[in-house]
Amino acid sequence: MRILFLTAQLPEPPHAGGTLRTNGLMRGVHSAGHEVHLLSFGEPEHLVAHQALLNEFCASVDIIPAPRRTITQRLKDLLLTNLADMQRRYDSPLYAIRLEHMLTQQEFDLIQIESLEMAVYLPIIKCIQPETPVIYDSFNAEFELQHSIYQAESSSLRRLPARLYSLVQWRRLTRFERQVCQTVSHIIAVSETDADAFRQLVPGCPVSVVPNGIYVEPYIQGDSTLDLGPCALVFTGSMNYRPNVDAALWFVNQIFEKVRLHIPEARFFIVGSQPHPRLDALRELDNIEITGWVPDVNPFLHAAAVYVVPLRMGSGTRLKLLQAMAAGRAVVSTSVGARGLDVQDGVQLRLADTADSFAQAIITLLQDANQRRALGSAGAAYVRKHYDWSVIVPRLLEVYRQITAPGEQGHEQTASTSQERPARQTGRL
Repeated sequence: MRILFLTAQLPEPPHAGGTLRTNGLMRGVHSAGHEVHLLSFGEPEHLVAHQALLNEFCASVDIIPAPRRTITQRLKDLLLTNLADMQRRYDSPLYAIRLEHMLTQQEFDLIQIESLEMAVYLPIIKCIQPETPVIYDSFNAEFELQHSIYQAESSSLRRLPARLYSLVQWRRLTRFERQVCQTVSHIIAVSETDADAFRQLVPGCPVSVVPNGIYVEPYIQGDSTLDLGPCALVFTGSMNYRPNVDAALWFVNQIFEKVRLHIPEARFFIVGSQPHPRLDALRELDNIEITGWVPDVNPFLHAAAVYVVPLRMGSGTRLKLLQAMAAGRAVVSTSVGARGLDVQDGVQLRLADTADSFAQAIITLLQDANQRRALGSAGAAYVRKHYDWSVIVPRLLEVYRQITAPGEQGHEQTASTSQERPARQTGRL
């Protein structure tokens, strides 16, 4: 089959959750013998630097510079429209024109939209190739994610604007994601929890679970030369992402000092790109290090005594958790952090949802090397069995087979009955 992927970022190099997922799926689809085409946002120099890697699994690659939205523009959208922020994030006339050109030049057997932001281009697809099946690959049930952020946000007066913003976005995302789910041929959820959320949002919608995956082997054989000390606690992720920022602050403010009362030599490493200004105050605290961007998180995973996932808000599943478990690390996570994974407390990891229980789980593990090794070994075996791309990709291929089989009808409702090309109407689904 000839398959077109629409992505917000180039899948090379795979440096964060979305690109890691897209990279694994696209490479797997190519390896299965399908012809993969890519239309993505990105910069020309980025494409030049990674063209050889992209050519390994893409028959064609086309990029458009990502639109740049100012704070003023975002504020206008918030106050003067009823559009969710995600509807406007990658709404680009240039991308719309390029997509329209691609769709008029060649027929695709299937089009896969990677993340909700890219769903603003559904009207163009439905106008030019109305019979082509479209898959929405949801990185999260975004309306559920925003709801969890709203619920977890502090009710203090200082955080009131953020809480109100989350409330508005939750309502708008619920409307937008419902429209998307009613329009596409099939929805891919990363967990059964997210799939249930979509079924509640649009009863009867066609949804399948294709979990996040990783290439397990590189983490098993990871670099262990980095020395962070015997009691290193590591947390990784994009540190401008609101749930990660909240997690780091909650851990430092409510948990870390409880750990240090018992284990003074404990150190906390916040590893990830673009640290948010809200984290700046943590740089002055003892035994805390914010690394910023690193070329590879693997050395930090292998240097951790305990890997922590103190998330209080979120949807989807955490690739960071799979990476740490594959590396054989003992993990302490909240239930939100382990959402969507069929894991048991005390078997593959430790689960703790209060500051006291989270701190105690860390203390126990730091004091018991045997328990750390046992959890790490069980976690690695679990990820190898269930979350290597070699296990995950066949599930996506089965979805392809189902929705392209002769005589089978997808769940499609055209976004517009007009036959005029809607290249200037993106973001208005």
